[in-house]
Amino acid sequence: MPLLDDYITDVLMRDLVGHDHKPASFLVYLWLAAEQARSKCEVRASYQQVAESVGISKSSAQSAVRWLARRKLLSVTKETVTATPVYAVRMPWRDSARQHAAKSR
Repeated sequence: MPLLDDYITDVLMRDLVGHDHKPASFLVYLWLAAEQARSKCEVRASYQQVAESVGISKSSAQSAVRWLARRKLLSVTKETVTATPVYAVRMPWRDSARQHAAKSR
């Protein structure tokens, strides 16, 4: 099982589930992060595959992906409009920590 960044369970979960009232978004993020960690590359999956893997409806999966993309926690690309999406999980807290460390040097 891939290790989870403490930020995901300590901050992001509370933010997405409690503040944003989007528990499906947290589940989708968690699943995609685990898949990306396992495969060591971006994840190609249809909304139906995401929904079945997480245990939610397809429309909930679509809504969750839109929310995560809006929050810049996920980038979504498609080769064509009807192509299967490719997801890249983003961890902006790591980027800001790196920038802070670089400025401190």
